Amino acid sequence: QVQLVESGGGLVQPGGSLRLSCEASTNSFVLNVMGWYRQVAGQERESIARVFSDGTSTIADSVQDRFAISRDNGKNTVHLQLNRLRPEDTGVYYCHTYFYERRQKYDIWGQGTQVTVSS
Repeated sequence: QVQLVESGGGLVQPGGSLRLSCEASTNSFVLNVMGWYRQVAGQERESIARVFSDGTSTIADSVQDRFAISRDNGKNTVHLQLNRLRPEDTGVYYCHTYFYERRQKYDIWGQGTQVTVSS
C-alpha cells in the first residue's frame, strides 16, 4: 500500500514562506500525478496544485502568483513552495495521489500538515 508523508508545515508570520514536502513510500513505479489540497476550518477541501510525471503542473488561480509546485526528477516526491503567506492560507495541507491497479482506483491521502499564518 502506498503511503504519503508530508512535512514542512508550521507557524509563520504574514508575508513569510514555507516549503511543504511530500514523499511517497515507494519509487518502484512512477505516480502519474501528485498534488496538494488545502482544508480551511469550516470549508471543504480544495485543490491547490498538482504535478504530473512529465513535469507539467497546474495550480489554482487563487494562489498561482504566490505558490509553486515542483517534483523531484524520477521520484515520487513533491514540494509546495508557499510565498507571501496570508492569514487566510491557514489550514491543513494534504498531499494526494491516485493510481490504478487491475482497474481498481486507489486514492491516497497523506495525514496532513498544519500551516498557520499569524502574527
